[in-house]
Amino acid sequence: MLPTHEHRTGDGEAGGRGVDVRHLRAFLAIADEGSVTRAAARLRLSQPVVSRTLASLENHLGVRLVDRSTHHLALTAEGVLFRDKAAAAVGAFDEAVDSGRLRHWPLRLGHAWSAFGPYTTPLLRTWQQRHPLTPLELRRIDDRTAGLTRGEVDAALLRGPVDAPGLVTELLFTEDRVAAVAADGPLAAGRSLSLADLAGEAVVLNTVSGTTTLDLWPPHARPAATVTVANTDDWLTAIAAGRGAGVSGASTADMHPHAGVAFRPLDDAPPLPVLLARRDGPGHPALPRLVSLAREIVGRSRP
Repeated sequence: MLPTHEHRTGDGEAGGRGVDVRHLRAFLAIADEGSVTRAAARLRLSQPVVSRTLASLENHLGVRLVDRSTHHLALTAEGVLFRDKAAAAVGAFDEAVDSGRLRHWPLRLGHAWSAFGPYTTPLLRTWQQRHPLTPLELRRIDDRTAGLTRGEVDAALLRGPVDAPGLVTELLFTEDRVAAVAADGPLAAGRSLSLADLAGEAVVLNTVSGTTTLDLWPPHARPAATVTVANTDDWLTAIAAGRGAGVSGASTADMHPHAGVAFRPLDDAPPLPVLLARRDGPGHPALPRLVSLAREIVGRSRP
């Protein structure tokens, strides 16, 4: 059990008394910032103190929590699991000792593109009004789970089926799919398009964070060529340059307008599910409020 105090030694490092809240705060800052230097600045401690505090915590637990092999520090699999427990423990400690001056850890919400679609602004504004002491940070991360499986966010807005282990998902709504074509190309002349219309073109696929694959087309009518990119910006650029057409959710047309790209309804493509995902564990204490608000906002405008 964690002690109900924060012990400080002369140089600012918790020491000599096992694991206490300062160890957890240092680890959470490193996990959030991806850098010992930035974590130290955030905590107003020296970099050596933060490094030693992390090492002390890892020694106590007997596992490596942070991968130090790259310039941008990343959590190990054990670190991802421990982060949720550490955040919950720190939140409970703060609330117990001073509920009127609670230090709320930011709730980090990831997305790969288009966020919450038309509900993005209402979600952010309503959250700020109702929970001003708990910052909701929207982070775009080009990853199929928007950084969720790597521990970079607490929850994520994802599109399409997600089969990553250890995640819990909730369907919030579905959105129609649209075709994205060069604005000055022949396909832009149509009011709507079909999958067959795109089969004669190369198709631009975002293979890192996108949801469209050749499986969207019937096996006998798939596009003959593909162009692969790694993010939404490159996807739009390739389409605008006439290198191929693309398929995405309707929110992309509103969230990522591009002068060189025309979006058209795709009549025969199945709708795209929009999910709120989190790791299967205790997680950030504000997650239930986020789920509830997301449902409420979608429910305001949908039957």
